[in-house]
Amino acid sequence: MVVLASMLLLLAPAPAASVAGIYRLQGGPDTASEIRLTRDGRFGFWLMEGALDLHAQGSWSREGKRLHLVTLPKPVPPAFSAATATKTTDAPLTVRVTWPDGRGIALIDLRVGFDAGAPLEGYTQDDGWSLPPEETRTPRWVELGLDMYGVAYTRFPIDAAKANALTFVLTPNGLGVMDFSDIEVKAVPGALLLRRAGGGEAGRYVRTKP
Repeated sequence: MVVLASMLLLLAPAPAASVAGIYRLQGGPDTASEIRLTRDGRFGFWLMEGALDLHAQGSWSREGKRLHLVTLPKPVPPAFSAATATKTTDAPLTVRVTWPDGRGIALIDLRVGFDAGAPLEGYTQDDGWSLPPEETRTPRWVELGLDMYGVAYTRFPIDAAKANALTFVLTPNGLGVMDFSDIEVKAVPGALLLRRAGGGEAGRYVRTKP
């Protein structure tokens, strides 16, 4: 019986090694990122790349080589909303985006559509954005987004005859929080591989501490 039990023990599959630990992204000199997986099923994440700053925390579980990371609480997307609209002679059209407290926001991506021709693209400064005076087409709509953070564009109609000095408010909600619901995470020896569902950019995180 002892011999049989020993043989069965040898034939039994070895338990999967724990993937809990600290992982660092192998990237360029301007990018730094880390994932921490704790043995109690929690995770932490941060990434800094130029002006981009992301973070997340939540729970994780394992199914074979696949890891399921769930950001908790689930982040609510940022939202643009129209605020004041007045008439000015300073420029054919001015667009300013602020935080809810009134502070101006730079680097908000915008697109302006006209009655004819291709849209005009640009981005805001703290004090806003102005349509070049040489632009003679009539603006019909403006779209606001934040490509850096994957914030989709929101379109607002324009009636420049009534108001051409437009202010919008960005409610940040979960801005800067990484939602892992569409991120595929695969455990390989000594590393984690991240890829957006359906393809897209990938990242390799190398284990630095168990």
